[in-house]
Amino acid sequence: MSNSEQHETLVDMCGRFTLRLTPSVLQHVFDLFREPETVPRYNIAPTQSVPVIRRTDDGNDLSMMRWGLIPSWAKDVKIGASIINARSETAATKPAFRSAFKRRRCLIPADGFYEWKKTGEKTKQPYLIGLKDGEPFAFAGLWEIWKSPEGNSLESCTILTTEANSLLRELHDRMPVILDQKDYEAWLDPEIPSEGLAPLLSLAVPVKAFCLPGTWRRNSQSSLPQFPRPPGWLHAPDSHVASPPCCRSRASSRRYH
Repeated sequence: MSNSEQHETLVDMCGRFTLRLTPSVLQHVFDLFREPETVPRYNIAPTQSVPVIRRTDDGNDLSMMRWGLIPSWAKDVKIGASIINARSETAATKPAFRSAFKRRRCLIPADGFYEWKKTGEKTKQPYLIGLKDGEPFAFAGLWEIWKSPEGNSLESCTILTTEANSLLRELHDRMPVILDQKDYEAWLDPEIPSEGLAPLLSLAVPVKAFCLPGTWRRNSQSSLPQFPRPPGWLHAPDSHVASPPCCRSRASSRRYH
């Protein structure tokens, strides 16, 4: 398979998300055995370090990984930029994901994600998407370890996607897999044998969410999407959810292929 074919096959959607929780809230919501060292983030982007929760001997633990899965057989890290998502329907059989699907499943905590809808030839409307009750949630994720020719190790991850529900279908035909909290333990269990993976796929179902349209705030340095505070959101620190300067309008369109 050529690089272009890999890119077209593996890039899906969900390329920006938010996690504004404090470390103490993160520890409580996801039952972490220790408080993580995190800061609120409004515009988490591909290839950045993202928080990942996995099972350890001590319990659930949060660590930082590069977003964009780098298969163990990859020649370099560049391929990761095009593997930020994995289709849940085929992740168990695709060469890039099947090993991780068997043994290295993870939770990627979030409290919102962005999607863009084309409104004109050169314009897009940003949307902030989250759960109706405003609570944090977890994307179903996979993680992998890659070793450079020099012997250095790098951990990376990807977010599983599924068919969009009726609310999001107008924006995109796919959406990230958002797990029910009661299914976290099963998803993180690395001891489930291959023949027991089929039930896990049933966890990959669309969930109810809301879409909140935003507006662009433009300045000389960047284009920033701004949104009113969603009703009922408990963790929004102020009246607007605004992305930091790293959010660029050109980056938001990279995911559409």
